[in-house]
Amino acid sequence: MRIRRATPADHERAGEVTVAAYAPFTLGPADPYIARLRDAGTRDREAELWVATADGDDADLLGCVTLCPPGSPWREISTEDEGEFRMLAVAPHAQGQGVGEALVRLCLDRFAGEGCRGVAISSLPQMTAAHRLYDRLGFTRLPERDFDPIPGVHLIAFRVPLVPAVQGRP
Repeated sequence: MRIRRATPADHERAGEVTVAAYAPFTLGPADPYIARLRDAGTRDREAELWVATADGDDADLLGCVTLCPPGSPWREISTEDEGEFRMLAVAPHAQGQGVGEALVRLCLDRFAGEGCRGVAISSLPQMTAAHRLYDRLGFTRLPERDFDPIPGVHLIAFRVPLVPAVQGRP
């Protein structure tokens, strides 16, 4: 598996992977959130879109994640000294193969390297497979940051502490 920053050529496939991964959690094809899930280009312009591809086959996009650096309008619950990522998505044919974990680890390593003291994220309560991954990686529930972005949608918060990297040291 190869993880890299998305290019414009990846945006359409990344959007489709995101829609497919989130399909069990949407209201179906008429759900207005699907357009936001599909719009990988905007996520890449306003945050950073990272993709996982099969070794030797960039056409096989296995998953993607939106890494939200400081100042990004995609940040929802993180504080100034925390990182945040959104829309972690793994293609249905690649689920259970470590793609999601590799993408989350990329985010954790990146934010630790930038000196962040933790990473805060939000998730739907029904996303139990993702919650198991977050638990394995040391995330804990952060109920005081749970919120409802729109009526009828409740998001629960998680956080993992990081040891910030010291500049100039390995």
